[in-house]
Amino acid sequence: MKIRMFALAALLGTSAMAQVSPDQAVREKALDASVSSAEQMGWLKSMTSAPNHVGSAHDKANAEFILGQFKAWGWDAKIEEFEVLYPTPISTTLELLGATPVKLGGQEPAIPEDSTSGNTKDALPPYVAFQGDGDVTADVVYVNYGLPADYAALARRGISVKGKIALARYGGGWRGLKPKLAQEQGAIGTLIYSDPANDGYATADTYPNGGARPPAGVQRGSVADMTTYPGDPTTPGYGSVKGVKRLDRKDAVTILKIPTLPISYADATKIFAQMRGPIVPDNFKGSLPITYRTGGDGSVKLHLAVKSDWSLKTLYDVVAVMKGKDRPDEWVVRGNHHDGWVFGAADPLSGDVAMLSEAKALGELAKTGWRPSRTIVYLSWDGEEPMLLGSTEWAETHAAELQKKAIIYINTDGNGRGFLGAEGSHQYQHLVNQVAADVKDPQTGASVLDRLRAKLRAEAFDGGKVDGDALKAAEASGDLPIGPLGSGSDYSSFLQHVGVPSLNIGFGGEGESAGSYHSIYDSYDHFTRFDDPGLAYGAVLSKTVGRLVLRIADADTPPVRFGDLAVTVRTYLGEVKALIDTRRKQDDKRAALLATNAFTLASDPKDPVSAPVAEAATPIIELAALENAVGRLEASAKAYDAAYAAKGAALDAAKRAKLNAVLLGIDQALLIPEGLPGRDWYKHSLYAPGRFTGYGAKTLPGVREAVEERRFADANLYAGRTAAAIERLAAKLDAARAIIG
Repeated sequence: MKIRMFALAALLGTSAMAQVSPDQAVREKALDASVSSAEQMGWLKSMTSAPNHVGSAHDKANAEFILGQFKAWGWDAKIEEFEVLYPTPISTTLELLGATPVKLGGQEPAIPEDSTSGNTKDALPPYVAFQGDGDVTADVVYVNYGLPADYAALARRGISVKGKIALARYGGGWRGLKPKLAQEQGAIGTLIYSDPANDGYATADTYPNGGARPPAGVQRGSVADMTTYPGDPTTPGYGSVKGVKRLDRKDAVTILKIPTLPISYADATKIFAQMRGPIVPDNFKGSLPITYRTGGDGSVKLHLAVKSDWSLKTLYDVVAVMKGKDRPDEWVVRGNHHDGWVFGAADPLSGDVAMLSEAKALGELAKTGWRPSRTIVYLSWDGEEPMLLGSTEWAETHAAELQKKAIIYINTDGNGRGFLGAEGSHQYQHLVNQVAADVKDPQTGASVLDRLRAKLRAEAFDGGKVDGDALKAAEASGDLPIGPLGSGSDYSSFLQHVGVPSLNIGFGGEGESAGSYHSIYDSYDHFTRFDDPGLAYGAVLSKTVGRLVLRIADADTPPVRFGDLAVTVRTYLGEVKALIDTRRKQDDKRAALLATNAFTLASDPKDPVSAPVAEAATPIIELAALENAVGRLEASAKAYDAAYAAKGAALDAAKRAKLNAVLLGIDQALLIPEGLPGRDWYKHSLYAPGRFTGYGAKTLPGVREAVEERRFADANLYAGRTAAAIERLAAKLDAARAIIG
């Protein structure tokens, strides 16, 4: 998963929350002293020395190494195993047919400057997990990013992928949507390539001269329908433990039906060179030195075949516990995964070694006599890359316990050089800002928060696209808002299924890891040259997340500020209202243009484009209950925050225990029991991965996506269900305020 920076959204001003105590400051100083970039580099080099995909010998060896480190540092640690369906390729075939057939695909070539790139004996070839095996020969149609708007554009030009192989480029939306939508459009196979406009020579020098993707580089990944549910496709909603009852593979809806392979832009160029048909619309064009055409006219024939081993594989989740001395049944949960597509230096091991530094530092603190007030649980997940397997199966297995005990889940993934990125549950927004103000950026000596504020201001001056509210916050030295969570990493099950508040933290924006992403070149050599030389930002990640863990674990009451959440939800509601208004205006314009035959008159007779399909007008969506619920949340959050700021420090033990009990699990109020429309695994009323964005978040998703997809009955239904969830949260906040007095 790629780190995104602080979202540019609404803001709240200064806080009445207390600063860290002298004892806490001493502990954080000890944390900083314990973190070693050199030590992280040593771990990273060892852990990336061989392929780390699920089921590989080295993935298991890394889990055992991590387990040994936790135990050596004094943690109560174990490996928890799960048996999951995880397909691996038996054979992959891609041939460009003709008088002289050309074989495409296959393993990426070694690069002399990359010491592990030749160590591929035990590596998987370029492959996407959970595609549908098959053997097909057909014509090819280029579908741009392969998203709904792209198919609509092709349809207006009379071009269909039915019975053909769709060629899509990475980007625009999540990888798995490309074969899923191609399948729905009638395609019999899909190829996905990385266009140099997105992560190749148009962005930087190519590897090994720079960090961008070289011509033969291939992005692996999963194409399971994650937006329906993550985890083992055969055990939806429950843990994939040994002996559990499973769905038949043919009945697992998240497994696709058509063969799919990822390819390099070198191979894509060979296909494009033979394609004919109309020249594509401007937004279909990438940076290859060719004329981009749609194909679909019989000019190209491809033979595509994939055969997989669909056996169960074992996952190795490392679980380490430091029991709390005061509140052992309240948990601060922290995780990062350790499996990769090949060597996995940037994604995920740059984050995993940072997490190891935190665990070592906390272990050293414990040896001095300190124990956390709350229990701290550290987890190094397996199987994240294929489908968030390790974290989903663990969270589903332990769901009841998590809902009773978990205060928060804090996630990291790949890390890099640059700026702080933070997304998550907005009641923790101010805490993230406080921590960011206390950690120094290694390149400038400023705080990581001040450096990010400076970036926003400088980008605005240079004409960049910067959200106005975020810019105002940066100019006023106020809190910067954090972003919402979609999917793409291990927080998803905790937040969106179980209802545990979550944060995702990382640094990036100045490295060049996009060019090595999910390829054999995601290596120690690439990472230490182009992504985070010396792992300076690995140390900063440890200091940032280590502070978050310490401050939450030792706080008398969780350091939350619900006014930030209320302001953010108000912003989301405003966006939905603006969406409805915009859609209504667009519907009117479309109808007027159709009525006057404008699309036909505007079309080039030599390259005709038909009119868009007529749509029924967007009706009034009943938002009164949702508007009222957001208003109540604003009032309840303001009252709780004010009461705690005035009286929270003086609470006696009995009142504090009652208050903490109300706050524990409070986010579960925001879960919609029926789940979201068509994907009931996802239950959170505020945050979900978009059905057509995947990693990207949709906020107030039950309502917003129903409007976007013209499911107007669902929009009205989920306006009410979302309102009820927000009302439940407001009621809990009222109960919490009443305890404070």
